[in-house]
Amino acid sequence: MSEPLPLAGIRVVEFTHMVMGPTCGMILADLGAEVIKVEPLAGDNTRKLLGSGAGFFPMFNRNKKSIAVDVKDPRGREIILKLLAGADVFSENFKSGTMDRLGFSYAALSTLNPSLIYVSHKGFLPGPYDHRTALDEVVQMMGGLAYMTGPEGRPLRAGTSVNDIMGGMFGAIGVLAQLQQRARTGRGGEVASALFENNVFLVAQHMMQYAVTGVAANPMPERISAWAVYDVFKVKDDEQIFLSAVSDTQWAILCKEFSFDDLKNDPRLVTNNDRVKLRDWLIPVLRERFKPFSAEELSRRFEKTGLPYAPITRPQDLFDDPHLLATGGLTPVTVAADNTGAGREIQTRVALLPLALNGERLPLRKDPPKLGADTIELLHSIGYSDQDIAQLRADGVVGTQQ
Repeated sequence: MSEPLPLAGIRVVEFTHMVMGPTCGMILADLGAEVIKVEPLAGDNTRKLLGSGAGFFPMFNRNKKSIAVDVKDPRGREIILKLLAGADVFSENFKSGTMDRLGFSYAALSTLNPSLIYVSHKGFLPGPYDHRTALDEVVQMMGGLAYMTGPEGRPLRAGTSVNDIMGGMFGAIGVLAQLQQRARTGRGGEVASALFENNVFLVAQHMMQYAVTGVAANPMPERISAWAVYDVFKVKDDEQIFLSAVSDTQWAILCKEFSFDDLKNDPRLVTNNDRVKLRDWLIPVLRERFKPFSAEELSRRFEKTGLPYAPITRPQDLFDDPHLLATGGLTPVTVAADNTGAGREIQTRVALLPLALNGERLPLRKDPPKLGADTIELLHSIGYSDQDIAQLRADGVVGTQQ
């Protein structure tokens, strides 16, 4: 970027794995913070996940440094405490009590460094549920999101780690707020983010729908839509496309473009609310009328008239999306190929944070780190000599990239 990144000069030490905690650190790193990922000598287990977890590490650990340390060894704990003495933020997302046992509780670290901001990412905020083990899918089921996503009687988790990612985002927002507070008071503080509470926030609009109408929200596939034309249509050659007309003006444009004069002049269909009441009749009519068109032609005509539409896109198709490529939304990155430990790397592209500052996207400054890639540099920065490091490595206290 043409100017220093907003969090340049801020040091974050993170004990995180999987998605939630790493997302918080990635956001802070993308904003310019120096984020130090503390890993066990064998590495973050997330590095080894296969299947649906294979994208976790390469997505959420860019722009970070890696130090490999055995924190169960007193010499390893001393290394982390030295890093934390000069840090601004400590981030963790391990099971409650883990940091306390290692000597990295908020009470201990705030005594060491009173200006430290301590952010924890948990399954639940303190309360009756906080002893439970939580996963994104667990809280989606118990928090109403799976019910709203699937058809009646078939709860279905959302197609990505929505609570983990948003929970990390809220952790980062809390850190930014505490940094602002610290600028005024000089003191650090605690931030807590939780999967369950995040999920409740996501479905709160449906809670409020019930509060103001007295009518429970139906699952999305069974919902009474607020708009009459707002659906996926199967068209020529069994292609699918999402088409919509959410205002009276858009309805008039739709009818004009496709010469639906009978629908335009039907007194039962004058307003959106009129059309919503007749949706069970109207949508099948539109399905029949759109069926002969190809998805490409419908896309072209909806684009020309400014009507909302969308192709049904698979995630892998986004690598070639012309808008993302033209606007810099994807950036080159080098990552491990398959998480099998074979050591093969590939060059691909990764999505940047979905925001711009002063017209510029936040850049990729560093590929996801190899295990222990920055151990030597970081140990030097806190006063360890080459001889010290060699001894620590020989004793199995630290790991360094070979």
